[in-house]
Amino acid sequence: MTKAIKLLTALPPHQRGRLMALAREVSFPEDARIFEAGSRADRFWVIRSGAVSLTQQVTPLQRVTVASLGVGDLLGWSWLFPPYEWDFGAEAFSPVRAYEFDAASVLALCEEDPQLGVVLVRTVAEILAHRLEATRVRLMEHAAVRGRSAL
Repeated sequence: MTKAIKLLTALPPHQRGRLMALAREVSFPEDARIFEAGSRADRFWVIRSGAVSLTQQVTPLQRVTVASLGVGDLLGWSWLFPPYEWDFGAEAFSPVRAYEFDAASVLALCEEDPQLGVVLVRTVAEILAHRLEATRVRLMEHAAVRGRSAL
Protein backbone atom coordinates (compact mmCIF):
# COMPACT_ATOMS: atom_id res chain seq x y z
CA MET A 1 0.00 0.00 0.00
CA THR A 2 1.29 3.49 -0.77
CA LYS A 3 1.99 6.09 1.88
CA ALA A 4 -0.96 8.29 2.82
CA ILE A 5 -1.06 11.70 1.15
CA LYS A 6 -1.19 14.63 3.56
CA LEU A 7 -3.01 17.72 2.30
CA LEU A 8 -0.78 20.41 3.78
CA THR A 9 2.54 18.82 2.87
CA ALA A 10 1.29 18.09 -0.67
CA LEU A 11 0.73 21.79 -1.36
CA PRO A 12 3.65 23.96 -2.51
CA PRO A 13 4.78 26.30 0.33
CA HIS A 14 3.26 29.51 -1.12
CA GLN A 15 -0.12 27.83 -1.66
CA ARG A 16 0.02 26.17 1.77
CA GLY A 17 0.62 29.61 3.29
CA ARG A 18 -2.43 31.09 1.54
CA LEU A 19 -4.59 28.18 2.70
CA MET A 20 -3.24 28.31 6.27
CA ALA A 21 -4.16 31.99 6.48
CA LEU A 22 -7.77 30.71 6.57
CA ALA A 23 -7.15 28.10 9.29
CA ARG A 24 -8.64 28.23 12.75
CA GLU A 25 -7.30 26.02 15.55
CA VAL A 26 -9.98 23.85 17.18
CA SER A 27 -10.09 20.91 19.56
CA PHE A 28 -12.51 18.07 20.25
CA PRO A 29 -12.64 15.97 23.41
CA GLU A 30 -12.47 12.19 23.21
CA ASP A 31 -15.78 10.67 22.04
CA ALA A 32 -17.06 13.99 20.63
CA ARG A 33 -19.18 13.64 17.48
CA ILE A 34 -17.59 16.03 14.99
CA PHE A 35 -20.26 15.62 12.33
CA GLU A 36 -23.07 13.26 11.35
CA ALA A 37 -23.79 11.64 7.98
CA GLY A 38 -26.38 13.64 6.08
CA SER A 39 -25.69 16.93 7.85
CA ARG A 40 -24.45 20.03 6.03
CA ALA A 41 -20.78 19.86 4.97
CA ASP A 42 -19.51 23.42 5.22
CA ARG A 43 -15.98 22.91 6.57
CA PHE A 44 -13.06 20.53 6.77
CA TRP A 45 -10.17 19.84 9.10
CA VAL A 46 -6.54 18.79 9.04
CA ILE A 47 -5.75 16.78 12.16
CA ARG A 48 -2.84 18.12 14.22
CA SER A 49 -2.98 15.55 17.04
CA GLY A 50 -5.20 12.69 18.11
CA ALA A 51 -7.30 10.27 16.11
CA VAL A 52 -10.71 10.41 14.43
CA SER A 53 -12.94 7.50 13.41
CA LEU A 54 -15.10 7.80 10.31
CA THR A 55 -18.31 5.91 10.99
CA GLN A 56 -21.28 4.56 9.10
CA GLN A 57 -24.63 4.02 10.82
CA VAL A 58 -25.71 0.46 9.92
CA THR A 59 -28.71 0.19 12.25
CA PRO A 60 -30.34 2.73 14.56
CA LEU A 61 -28.19 1.36 17.40
CA GLN A 62 -24.99 0.35 15.59
CA ARG A 63 -22.18 2.39 14.03
CA VAL A 64 -19.28 0.77 12.20
CA THR A 65 -15.85 2.39 11.89
CA VAL A 66 -14.93 2.57 8.20
CA ALA A 67 -11.62 4.44 8.56
CA SER A 68 -9.29 5.86 11.17
CA LEU A 69 -7.52 9.18 10.62
CA GLY A 70 -4.55 10.65 12.43
CA VAL A 71 -1.97 13.41 12.40
CA GLY A 72 -1.81 15.26 9.09
CA ASP A 73 -4.92 13.59 7.67
CA LEU A 74 -7.71 15.45 5.92
CA LEU A 75 -11.05 15.11 7.69
CA GLY A 76 -13.94 15.92 5.40
CA TRP A 77 -14.22 16.24 1.63
CA SER A 78 -17.99 16.46 1.12
CA TRP A 79 -17.76 20.27 1.18
CA LEU A 80 -16.37 20.03 -2.38
CA PHE A 81 -19.25 18.13 -3.99
CA PRO A 82 -23.03 18.65 -4.20
CA PRO A 83 -25.22 18.08 -2.28
CA TYR A 84 -22.61 19.22 0.31
CA GLU A 85 -23.65 16.69 2.94
CA TRP A 86 -21.40 14.38 4.94
CA ASP A 87 -21.30 10.80 3.65
CA PHE A 88 -20.06 9.45 6.99
CA GLY A 89 -20.05 10.53 10.59
CA ALA A 90 -16.87 11.42 12.45
CA GLU A 91 -15.99 10.90 16.09
CA ALA A 92 -12.91 11.85 18.09
CA PHE A 93 -11.28 8.55 19.11
CA SER A 94 -8.98 10.49 21.44
CA PRO A 95 -8.63 14.19 22.24
CA VAL A 96 -8.11 15.92 18.88
CA ARG A 97 -6.51 19.19 17.87
CA ALA A 98 -7.06 20.30 14.29
CA TYR A 99 -6.94 23.13 11.83
CA GLU A 100 -10.49 23.96 10.74
CA PHE A 101 -11.22 25.54 7.37
CA ASP A 102 -14.48 27.20 6.34
CA ALA A 103 -15.45 25.71 2.97
CA ALA A 104 -16.89 28.95 1.54
CA SER A 105 -13.67 30.82 2.34
CA VAL A 106 -11.51 28.09 0.80
CA LEU A 107 -13.68 27.94 -2.32
CA ALA A 108 -13.46 31.74 -2.66
CA LEU A 109 -9.65 31.46 -2.40
CA CYS A 110 -9.71 28.80 -5.13
CA GLU A 111 -11.73 31.15 -7.37
CA GLU A 112 -9.23 33.91 -6.71
CA ASP A 113 -6.23 31.61 -7.30
CA PRO A 114 -7.28 28.93 -9.84
CA GLN A 115 -3.84 27.28 -9.72
CA LEU A 116 -4.25 26.73 -5.98
CA GLY A 117 -7.76 25.41 -6.65
CA VAL A 118 -6.49 22.85 -9.15
CA VAL A 119 -3.72 21.68 -6.80
CA LEU A 120 -6.15 21.49 -3.86
CA VAL A 121 -8.80 19.52 -5.76
CA ARG A 122 -6.18 17.21 -7.28
CA THR A 123 -4.68 16.55 -3.83
CA VAL A 124 -8.10 15.84 -2.30
CA ALA A 125 -8.82 13.48 -5.21
CA GLU A 126 -5.51 11.66 -4.56
CA ILE A 127 -6.37 11.36 -0.87
CA LEU A 128 -9.78 9.91 -1.75
CA ALA A 129 -8.26 7.47 -4.25
CA HIS A 130 -5.77 6.30 -1.60
CA ARG A 131 -8.56 5.81 0.96
CA LEU A 132 -10.67 3.92 -1.59
CA GLU A 133 -7.74 1.60 -2.34
CA ALA A 134 -7.11 1.04 1.38
CA THR A 135 -10.80 0.20 1.86
CA ARG A 136 -10.70 -2.20 -1.09
CA VAL A 137 -7.70 -3.99 0.42
CA ARG A 138 -9.42 -4.25 3.83
CA LEU A 139 -12.58 -5.65 2.22
CA MET A 140 -10.57 -8.22 0.24
CA GLU A 141 -8.69 -9.26 3.40
CA HIS A 142 -11.96 -9.53 5.29
CA ALA A 143 -13.52 -11.65 2.52
CA ALA A 144 -10.44 -13.92 2.44
CA VAL A 145 -10.59 -14.46 6.21
CA ARG A 146 -14.32 -15.21 6.05
CA GLY A 147 -13.73 -17.58 3.13
CA ARG A 148 -11.07 -19.50 5.05
CA SER A 149 -13.24 -19.77 8.15
CA ALA A 150 -16.08 -21.23 6.06
CA LEU A 151 -13.86 -24.13 4.92
